[in-house]
Amino acid sequence: MKNDCTFRLERPEDYRTVEYLIRESFWNVYRPGCLEHFVIHELRSDPAFIPELDFVLEKDGEIIGQNMFMKTVIDADDGRTVDVLTMGPICITPPLKRRGYGKRLLDYSLERAREMGFGAVLFEGNIGFYGKSGFDYARKFGIRYHDLPADADQSFFLCRELIPGYLDGITGVYQTPKGYYVDPDRAEEFDRNFPPKQKLKLPGQLV
Repeated sequence: MKNDCTFRLERPEDYRTVEYLIRESFWNVYRPGCLEHFVIHELRSDPAFIPELDFVLEKDGEIIGQNMFMKTVIDADDGRTVDVLTMGPICITPPLKRRGYGKRLLDYSLERAREMGFGAVLFEGNIGFYGKSGFDYARKFGIRYHDLPADADQSFFLCRELIPGYLDGITGVYQTPKGYYVDPDRAEEFDRNFPPKQKLKLPGQLV
């Protein structure tokens, strides 16, 4: 794909545009409506948020994608606390999905995280897409998702080492940053700041 896009850090004047983009991308995907635009609104003021890894992707002067990272930890079985990253929300504007822009944004942002010295990224995603950017099942690294029984399906839980060998010798439990758990009532109130959209219960939603 030709070099027709610009990567840059998100700026305060981008916030509402990015929230609108996220809302359009996630609406009715995982639940009727969505929470993700409120999630990023809240995460920007969270101590675990990393402003240096809060990116937007521009095409023809318009923001068409975004990705961001949060600091979190693995509670290792040997008692250590291992610093890692998690990621998202990440999205591309719906009209431009499946054209390669998402992978370009993902690969760019992961490389910036590696350059900053972070060792690994863990998050929930689809291996069919994220495997193309070096992610694998977290269970292969000996990392378990918090609050799930040992025999539960964890195929949604992915990991990529940014520093080769960073997780060698480590087994343990990944902890999702608490900032991702937002109050649905507050999210509903926040959503009233945006144009009305119909909430639909669709097949494949998680909630």
